[in-house]
Amino acid sequence: MLKLLTIETSCDETAVAVATDEPRILASVVASQNELHDEFGGVVPEIAARAHVRQIVPALHEALDRSGTALSEVGAVAVSTAPGLPGSLAVGLTAAKSLAFALGVPLVAVNHLEAHVYACLPSLWPDRSRGLEYPMPVADNQVFPCVGLVVSGGHTSLYHCRSPLAFELLGATTDDAAGEAFDKVAQLLGLGYPGGPAVERAARGGDPARHALPRAFLHDPRLDFSFSGLKTAVLYGLAPPSAPQGHARPGTPLDVEHLRRPAGQELADWAASFQEAVVDVLVAKSRQAVRRVNAGRLCVGGGVAANRRLRDRLVGMADEESIQLVIPPLCLCTDNAAMMALAVEKLRIGKTDGLDVEANPRPERQR
Repeated sequence: MLKLLTIETSCDETAVAVATDEPRILASVVASQNELHDEFGGVVPEIAARAHVRQIVPALHEALDRSGTALSEVGAVAVSTAPGLPGSLAVGLTAAKSLAFALGVPLVAVNHLEAHVYACLPSLWPDRSRGLEYPMPVADNQVFPCVGLVVSGGHTSLYHCRSPLAFELLGATTDDAAGEAFDKVAQLLGLGYPGGPAVERAARGGDPARHALPRAFLHDPRLDFSFSGLKTAVLYGLAPPSAPQGHARPGTPLDVEHLRRPAGQELADWAASFQEAVVDVLVAKSRQAVRRVNAGRLCVGGGVAANRRLRDRLVGMADEESIQLVIPPLCLCTDNAAMMALAVEKLRIGKTDGLDVEANPRPERQR
């Protein structure tokens, strides 16, 4: 049995895991940076990179201790190399290269977004029911082929996944990712960071039809996303009544610091209306994708996959389309190193990387 040490530092989570080549997870450690970025309403790249430097060694030791694994037992090292924040990726890649060199074991580079889809593999789950809103049966631990929806703070993408190592990009966001829009709207509403859970909490009891908000590309045959206009619509909807005539129109300056801060039912209605607009688009595009490639399964990953409203709507869509829906436990939706066990698939075909491998922070949109 080969033991694999995996590292994920593409954004603001310092994550280390120990996996076997089954694949099965022996330990998974995630060190969050939410408190560091809270006052800024989003991730600050330099702060994230510095935090990774501080957290990577303690996370490594904790993962090894929890799994009962000695460093000498590690047979390969895997690390996320694309896409992500340049400074954050560099910290994880440097640690992985150092370990692989010192131990004399193979190094495997993994695409962070493809790993989010791989997290739908049930053998990676710590408990097949814990944390799942909708446990779905998966025969023989197989989730491929499928359509993969990755929806997170930095990316919103659809893939045709023919196998764990054969991904075709069907569409992606042209501007803001869904998670980024959640963070920015949460800041506008005074809800804090991270925005996804904050908006979801605020939306409870809200009327999702109260505010008519745009849904870009909803009926467009392209499998692309755009959430910038939605965010801007909320921004100008919160313009103070005292704003000068014409001041609250899109394309004109607006002092964000002096926006109205809704409260009570008004806040719930704004949060619910925004959330429903995002979910409408994600569900519609997922439906288009599974129809286009005639897929029988939709696998969903990324932090926004933890949103309860999105999960509910995807379940309904899957029932209507007679397809299987697979969403991993909440702990595997947000960034983690367990999903980096995708490296096992590359090791099986003898595909490894040299110590000269470089990080590729470019967005996956650049096909």
